[in-house]
Amino acid sequence: MFQPSQHDVRRFFCGTHARQRQGLPLDPMQSLAARWIDEHPEYHAELADEPAALAAVYTVDEGRTNPFLHLAMHLSITEQVAIDQPSGIRQAVDLLAARRNSLHTAHHEVMECLGEMIWASQRSGLPPDGQAYIQAVRQRATR
Repeated sequence: MFQPSQHDVRRFFCGTHARQRQGLPLDPMQSLAARWIDEHPEYHAELADEPAALAAVYTVDEGRTNPFLHLAMHLSITEQVAIDQPSGIRQAVDLLAARRNSLHTAHHEVMECLGEMIWASQRSGLPPDGQAYIQAVRQRATR
């Protein structure tokens, strides 16, 4: 399993942004990332300065969103939906996106569910509960 470092992730998003701005070809993963980068112009300045991005520290105390974590979560959810893993996530996300009339808005809500699942897993020491995750997304879609 590929486990990129924090710097690998930051280089990937900064590199994708640079290639996108220069009109260079993107590989399939970069194309997915570019879509989410486009949706977040507030991150463009940070993505344009790779040395600063590599040195940046994002803490809860600062109240700043980590753009690299945020974009990586968009990619994770996109991949989950594409392969329907955990089983049922595609339908749940599609339902939420239809309910919110926005895939982007739905992704942000799914991120909260994904974060809660990871936090619960870390807290309990148990594996992530994919079914609880899907159920949380479905609950949001029916509110």
